[in-house]
Amino acid sequence: MTEHLVPLAPGSLAGKTALVTGSSRGIGADTVRYFAQAGANVVINFRNKAPRAEKLAAELRELGVGALVVGADLTDPASVAAMFEAAAAEFGGLDILVLNASGGMESGMAPDYALQLNRDAQVSVLTTALPHLNAEARIVFVTSHQAHFIRTTPTMAEYEPVALSKRAGEDALRALIPTLDEKGIGFTVVSGDMIEGTITATLLERANPGAIAARRDDAGKLYNVAEFAAEVALAAVDPVPADNTRLVGDTSSFLGE
Repeated sequence: MTEHLVPLAPGSLAGKTALVTGSSRGIGADTVRYFAQAGANVVINFRNKAPRAEKLAAELRELGVGALVVGADLTDPASVAAMFEAAAAEFGGLDILVLNASGGMESGMAPDYALQLNRDAQVSVLTTALPHLNAEARIVFVTSHQAHFIRTTPTMAEYEPVALSKRAGEDALRALIPTLDEKGIGFTVVSGDMIEGTITATLLERANPGAIAARRDDAGKLYNVAEFAAEVALAAVDPVPADNTRLVGDTSSFLGE
């Protein structure tokens, strides 16, 4: 955690509510922290790390904002619906939804788990959220360059199934942009390179020793968790780019789509 980073102006989100999926740790936790620093009430979502989520909520309440902790399995539609109902009961509508949770490199999961979580669940979460989103709400989908550019730039074999599933999720969400536009809801994809200190980076390094250092050498710099989370938080308040895409860090190693 890098507490000196304050990407959003204090008080700039007062009266707003933000929900970040997968926010008990890592990028999600720092993103939700930045929203709370800016005065937003926050919903912290976790799958199986309740104590960590509760600890973060207690920290953020010290800032004078509301912090609700809701466990949910994003691949279970009933669980997702219950999460949004709990958020609505606590805070009313949502102003910011960050689709941060992803996976697919975990051991012992079904062969199609990556697609279930990174494509199907993302669409389910967004569509379930729609009735609870306030006017001019913002949605941010978090991905990686390795996934965003997978059609034109191969990635390491260990990450390819995740990259393909996350790109499929991005495409499925982008197909909903006309519907979101009609409702006045902004949608931005935030794509970053490998992030130092994430679970994905750790798993990749374990499967392919030296992979992160090699990528760092190619890119010149890799963002850490706090730095990338700051970009995610900013994407929720900055104007939506014309192509709905915010690229973070070097992209010179990737061919355009």
